[in-house]
Amino acid sequence: LNRCAGLVSYLHIARPRLGLVAPALPQIASLFATRSSTQKMAPPAEAKEGAAQNFARRDQLLQIQAEAQKKWDSMKIFEVDAPEGPADPNGKFFGNFPYPYMNGLLHLGHAFSLSKLEFASAYNRLIGKRVLFPQGFHCTGMPIKACADKLDRELTKFGNPPQFPKKEEAAAAAAAEEAASAAAAANTEVKDPTKFAGKKSKAAAKKGPGAYQYEILQLNGIPDDEIPRFRTTDHWLEYFPPLAMRDLHAMGCGIDWRRAFITTDMNPYYDSFVRWQFNTLRKLGKVIKDKRFAVFSPLDGQPCADHDRASGEGVGPQEYTLIKMEALELNGKLDALKGQGRVFLMAATLRPETMYGQTNCWVLPEGQYGAYKGLNDEIYIMTERSALNLSYQEKTPVRGQPECLLELTGQDLIGTPVKSPHAVHERVYVLPLLTILTNKGTGVVTSVPSDSPDDYAALLDLKKKPKLREKYGVLDEWVMPFEVIPIIDIPGFGNMSAQKVCEDLKIQSQNDTVKLAEAKQLVYLKGFTDGVMVVGKYSGRKVSEAKPLIKTEMIDAGMAMIYSEPEKQVISRSGDECVVALTDQWYMTYGEEEWRALTQRCLDQLETFSDEARNSFNGCLGWLQQWACSRSFGLGTRLPWDPQYLIESLSDSTIYMAYYTVAHLLQGGDMYGRSQAASTSASVIKAEDVTCTAA
Repeated sequence: LNRCAGLVSYLHIARPRLGLVAPALPQIASLFATRSSTQKMAPPAEAKEGAAQNFARRDQLLQIQAEAQKKWDSMKIFEVDAPEGPADPNGKFFGNFPYPYMNGLLHLGHAFSLSKLEFASAYNRLIGKRVLFPQGFHCTGMPIKACADKLDRELTKFGNPPQFPKKEEAAAAAAAEEAASAAAAANTEVKDPTKFAGKKSKAAAKKGPGAYQYEILQLNGIPDDEIPRFRTTDHWLEYFPPLAMRDLHAMGCGIDWRRAFITTDMNPYYDSFVRWQFNTLRKLGKVIKDKRFAVFSPLDGQPCADHDRASGEGVGPQEYTLIKMEALELNGKLDALKGQGRVFLMAATLRPETMYGQTNCWVLPEGQYGAYKGLNDEIYIMTERSALNLSYQEKTPVRGQPECLLELTGQDLIGTPVKSPHAVHERVYVLPLLTILTNKGTGVVTSVPSDSPDDYAALLDLKKKPKLREKYGVLDEWVMPFEVIPIIDIPGFGNMSAQKVCEDLKIQSQNDTVKLAEAKQLVYLKGFTDGVMVVGKYSGRKVSEAKPLIKTEMIDAGMAMIYSEPEKQVISRSGDECVVALTDQWYMTYGEEEWRALTQRCLDQLETFSDEARNSFNGCLGWLQQWACSRSFGLGTRLPWDPQYLIESLSDSTIYMAYYTVAHLLQGGDMYGRSQAASTSASVIKAEDVTCTAA
């Protein structure tokens, strides 16, 4: 009712601009006055137990709402055009609600967020401003394609209508899988007992009761006989946007629906608009092609950006240096590799400058490893997960298909003598370390006890505990002769920082995980920022200066290689675990100095209404560099000059607010852009006329 009264006030203010004749106001006012005088609501009556509920008051409100909205529609009061003459003296207001994604119905979260814009728009109308409140719908990217493909797989596997496994069987299988994952994590992950961690992943927690895509569509109220049509992506685009429009209309939002549109090439006009945008950016040199490491979905066959992920949002590639430690003898199970090529244990490290201090190499005794075929007749020993990552980085014969020549456990590797780059000793041995995580790195770890508290504590354990050596078949000559080798001098810690901090914190063994974590925090950062090399070619140089030089020299000499993997586990919307791949694709050069400076200048002039918002923008400008803007899977607009690629779903959403200003002129009020706009000129604007030719 307040909205109805507000409408009357608005019409008094805006009557001349809307071209309303004088009788219109009394007619509308009388609509509300009549209802308020002749249909007064009865006071609430106490409901009797067991009596049927009375919805008369609710129904009356809904009837008033329907009549008022019908009046708004007939008068087209939310359709606003730019003034033909001078600017409106009352000012203007243009509000934008980020267009929602059309892989389902709108929900309460949309209503809550959108209500802020609705209230702001209504207020600005009431004070006489010319208000533009348009609304589009986003369909670009992975989610719709992934959902359609998932449904297709379900119907192919379980029939139509599908006969899914019984709930009890599915629950038991899921419980078994979760238990297996928990057990694996318990074997590999060192946990702080004072911290609580939820057992469900973010994706699992959000999945809800519908485990299958078919069930999710049922929960959206879609009839069973309609669901099979969702196997095609076009049906999603035809089905959900009109329902979103229906719900926003029912909510009473003051939207100019002439300007509604959907994205992707189903709408030829918006498709042309995005192609024009990218042709322009390329002409300005803001889009380039390059090879970069990117989080990548093997199942989808393309990079997996944040909005393409079921879990792992914000996770990026972590770069390591892979140290190639050559096996000098192939004994025991390794004998099967003789004659097939040089064999290397591949150790991932973040600290290549410390290789001068190696006393041994670590593996997890019960860890699962493999010997994988590398390039140039080389064989790499590492975990299967890391071998898969490496295969996507042009380091194996076949991309995405690591060839395992021999399956191994860590125990099979213990005692193997290796020659490691920059090590003082001609040979060091593979020894057991019980705290290795096989879900990070390669499962093979270099040992530098002078600077790593973990390495120092583990080496000391083996030296002091004969029974520990006996348990894993470790001979004395593999351990006892090897002493700590000073390599870096750190102010306050000396040239054997790990030994000092372990003694200061009274660390007794490698099982003192909490204290060891504290020890690493104390020495690692200070070692990099203040440490000085005391051995090797760069003795006397600061670690921060020597590290990149040593790393580059080792790679150039073939003693090491670059390797990358996700910082943490990332699961794509298609359900597979992501890797890091070296991808040849198109990038937006957002971090380019001149472009960033122009953006900063705009931000400085922007009213953000709060320091928090401004700080968020500044923070984003600080980290945003090259942005991968092309994909090979999903929905969207084809890259004009390289149509094998699609423009990804954030890159086609940066300036769509400008499209609202002309959408009604181009599309003629059809959100799909199928009917050309009525035109007073001799010819109608065609979609292909919107796109300029590529430079």
